[in-house]
Amino acid sequence: MRGFLLALFAAPALPALAQTTPPAAATPSADEAAVRAVLQQYQRAVQRLDTTGTTRLFVPTSVVVESGSREGTYAHYRDHHLGPELKEFSSFTFSDYQADVTVDGPYAFATESYTYTIGLKKGPKEAAAPVPIKRRGVATSVLRKNAAGQWQFVVTHSSARK
Repeated sequence: MRGFLLALFAAPALPALAQTTPPAAATPSADEAAVRAVLQQYQRAVQRLDTTGTTRLFVPTSVVVESGSREGTYAHYRDHHLGPELKEFSSFTFSDYQADVTVDGPYAFATESYTYTIGLKKGPKEAAAPVPIKRRGVATSVLRKNAAGQWQFVVTHSSARK
């Protein structure tokens, strides 16, 4: 056994291995890039405080879950929760953003983590705008590639903590 270990450690270095390119799995696929683009489109819309054009990012029967509450389809969430909230904000910014995306056939699974900061508008009776809200957030989503080749959210679930 000792001879085997000595032979193993005495073997010449294999410089060719050190110079190889990363495996194909380490290079994002076109589908992974497309899924990341959908995540970014949604994120940019929220930062603009404007949901215009975001409905196409979701299947009509999508499910949105936010911080322990099932919000219904994206259209319902947009009209009754997200849209009205965004009107109360002066700003919404993401930072420390990271996303893991796995594509498996026509489905993709995304896990995002981030910090978000919400600036609130000054109320008519307030001397100054409220202190911004800063939270750590996570989101997990399932997306599906539709017949036209576009990725859309099927389910998304987000939560946050201080």
